[in-house]
Amino acid sequence: MTGEQELLPVVGTAIEPTLGSCSVDDDGCITCGDVAVALTVVEVGEYDARCRDSEGREELVATELVDTVAVGDRLLVHARVALEKLNDREAEPHALR
Repeated sequence: MTGEQELLPVVGTAIEPTLGSCSVDDDGCITCGDVAVALTVVEVGEYDARCRDSEGREELVATELVDTVAVGDRLLVHARVALEKLNDREAEPHALR
């Protein structure tokens, strides 16, 4: 897959998406690879959360599949969808390798 893919805004959220497109030719999205990534919640919306990785990059992540999230929670995310809320041990970076 090459080129740029337009991202659609998440419906029903108070958080405004700041990313305009996902380019798989460049670095791409944080979570669009073949693996799930642990991210930290930095802002919570109604159906989504803005999350940050260890390098300071942020993405808007859908949270409908996990329990209520709060700022500081660690989520396992793939393709901008939170799959699981991580416990303290799982949230450690070395535990996911």
